Amino acid sequence: MYYRNQKSWHYFAADIKDWRDTASVRFDERVTRHASNCTINEHCPGDSLPAFSGSKIVCVGRNYRKHAEELGNDVPARPLWFSKPPSSIIGGGQQVVLPQGYGRIDYEGELALLIGRRAKNVSIDQACDYIGGVTACFDMTARDLQKSDGQWTRAKGFDTFLPLACLVSPFSPEWNRGMLEVWKNNELVQKDRFSSMVFDFAALVSDLSACMTLEPGDLILTGTPEGVGPVAPGDRLKITISGPAIISLTVTCTA
Repeated sequence: MYYRNQKSWHYFAADIKDWRDTASVRFDERVTRHASNCTINEHCPGDSLPAFSGSKIVCVGRNYRKHAEELGNDVPARPLWFSKPPSSIIGGGQQVVLPQGYGRIDYEGELALLIGRRAKNVSIDQACDYIGGVTACFDMTARDLQKSDGQWTRAKGFDTFLPLACLVSPFSPEWNRGMLEVWKNNELVQKDRFSSMVFDFAALVSDLSACMTLEPGDLILTGTPEGVGPVAPGDRLKITISGPAIISLTVTCTA
């Protein structure tokens, strides 16, 4: 596993009671050389920060067929890209501030890819070599604003609208067979396997790198499965992604 603080990224071996920091590293191609089979959940060092150290956050919409259908949308023929600002990031245990006067605010649980090395015009066959790791996040969305604006910048970009875990699992192809689960107030509301994606991890990295250069630490949010829904002040959200490792993130909502 990896986490970051104000100084650098750290690679460690861990169990629930004991952290053994083995190296301080940049989040680059060296990350992909380590294996991980840890089950850590939310037990992060006290100085850990959300898992972002890149230049941009790019997200794909409607990447699960049933999610597109539940909102009455067509499944896109190519990945449907949008972005979120770094100012929207918060960490686990913090609060999502629900903006007043903008109507319904939805949760969307997602797996995020962290780019491990510079990628430009990479093929699908090579794309996974550029993924450094994975983590868990929520893409909070002002749903009414998304519909009225006709594009998604404001609806996705409010402060606190990107809760992001601090832990990063090194990427391996086994994550394609992993699973995402989301609970709202202890009720399971989203559950699906990453194999249900319309465009898999490799296809996403390849397609996006044809448009823009991806730098180490950049985030790609890979879409949300069906089961999205509204939140209200006091609601508690938890997401877990499971595969070669297990990563969880919990936040609460406030006005």
